[in-house]
Amino acid sequence: MKPAITLPDSTQRIVTCPACGGPSVYAQGNAFRPFCSERCKQMDLGAWASERFVVPVPAASDEAGQAD
Repeated sequence: MKPAITLPDSTQRIVTCPACGGPSVYAQGNAFRPFCSERCKQMDLGAWASERFVVPVPAASDEAGQAD
């Protein structure tokens, strides 16, 4: 269950949750920022752990692997 989203004051801003696309308060009061909830944060972590998300590595050039 998602926690209730508080209305932003002048120091808070609302961003889009990267996991579900819903609104998320981006402030210190939201322990899961930039996510809207612990569930969304855990879903994102699970995607990284299962290697659905990867950081591309540049291909090694042929010269780097050759020994003279």
